[in-house]
Amino acid sequence: MAPSLTPKTPENDAAESQPDLFKRFDVVSDPSDHHFYSSNLPKNTAGQGCFTSGGSKVHKKIMQEWKILEKHLPDSIYVRVYDTRIDLLQAVIVGAAGTPYHDALFFFDIAFPTDYPTRPPQVYYHSFGNRVNPNLYASGYVCLSLLNTWSGSKAQKWDPSQSTILQVLVSIQGLVLNEKPFFNEPGTGIFGRGWLENTAQAYGENAFLLTHKTTHILLRRPPKHFRAFVAEHFRQRAGAILRACIAYANGLVAVGEYKEKEEGQQNGAVSVIKVRQSFREALEKLYVELYKDFKWNGDSLVGLPELLKVEVAKTTPSALKVEAAKTTPSPRKKGSSGSIVGRVFRKLKKVLGLGPKNKIGKKGGSESKRKAGVAAAAADWGL
Repeated sequence: MAPSLTPKTPENDAAESQPDLFKRFDVVSDPSDHHFYSSNLPKNTAGQGCFTSGGSKVHKKIMQEWKILEKHLPDSIYVRVYDTRIDLLQAVIVGAAGTPYHDALFFFDIAFPTDYPTRPPQVYYHSFGNRVNPNLYASGYVCLSLLNTWSGSKAQKWDPSQSTILQVLVSIQGLVLNEKPFFNEPGTGIFGRGWLENTAQAYGENAFLLTHKTTHILLRRPPKHFRAFVAEHFRQRAGAILRACIAYANGLVAVGEYKEKEEGQQNGAVSVIKVRQSFREALEKLYVELYKDFKWNGDSLVGLPELLKVEVAKTTPSALKVEAAKTTPSPRKKGSSGSIVGRVFRKLKKVLGLGPKNKIGKKGGSESKRKAGVAAAAADWGL
C-alpha cells in the first residue's frame, strides 16, 4: 500500500520556501536517508581517514569533483553533497523533452570508494520498484559502461585519470534516459531498427506510465533535501504532464513527442496515431491519480478535467472519399488472379504439376524465426 501524503503544516511550508534548497549544487548536513549511508562506512579508522583528512588523495579528488559540479552542472541536474560524509552524494535528473521521461524526476544516490578514483563510484537509482529503462533496474542497479557495470570498449569504461561524476550524470541523462529506451537493450539494433519500431513504441508507452507511477510516489516520499524542489517542480510542470496524457490518449502525438508550445494546434487536431486500448485505459487511471496528487500539491490545474476523456476523431469529407476509395473494389483485369480465366489457368497448372516451387527455404525460415523472436521479445518485456 502506498504511503499517505504528508499533511501540510506551517512548518513544512516554511521549510519548503527556503531559496537555498533550489540551488543546482549545495552542501547539506544530514545524509541519513542516503542509500549508502550505512553500507559505505570504511571497516577501519585508517579507511575513514581518506575521507576526513584534507591531505589524503581521495579527499582532494572529491573536493575537485565538488568544484566541477558547482561550476558545470546543466540546468536539468541538481546535486546535494554532505559536509559530514563527503563520500556520499545525491543527485536528481530532470527527464528531457522528446523522450518518454519528459518532466519527470530521477533520483540517484552515489558513493565514492576508499580508493577513488581508482574505482568508479557506486550508483543507486530510486526506482520504487519500477523498471522504467533497460539500464535502470527495479532493484536500483544502474547498468552503464562508464560505471564498469556493463561491458564496453576501453574508451567507454571508467578512466581514473579523466572520468568524473559530472560525466556519469550527463551520460545517464543523455544515453540512458533517451527518446527510444527500448534500443538500450543489447542486440535490439543489430539488424536495424525499422522492424522493431512498433515494439519500441510500446516500450516507450510503458516507460511513460511507470515513470509517472514513480512521480505518484515521489510526491509522497521525496528525499529530505529535495522536498522543496520536488514540490515546486511539479507545481510548474503538472499542467504539461496532464496535457501530454490527454494528447497521448487521443493519439495526437507519439509518446515523448508532446510539446507544450503546440498545445493550441493540437486541440483541433484529429487522431493521427493508433493508440493501444490497454495503454489508453492505463493512462486514464494514471491521469486520475496524478490529478489528485497535483491538486494536493497546490498545482494550478485551471482548464484541465478531473477525468481523462478520449475525444472522437472528426472525419472530414475528403477523408471519407479516401476511405471509400480504399474499400471500393477496383475493376479486375482480364486474366488476373480474380477472373474466371485466371482461376481455370491456375487449376490447369496444378493438374499438370506446373505449380510454382516453394520459395520459403532458408530465407522463409529465418523470416519466421525473426517474427517469432520479435513476439518473444515483446512478451518478455510485458508489452
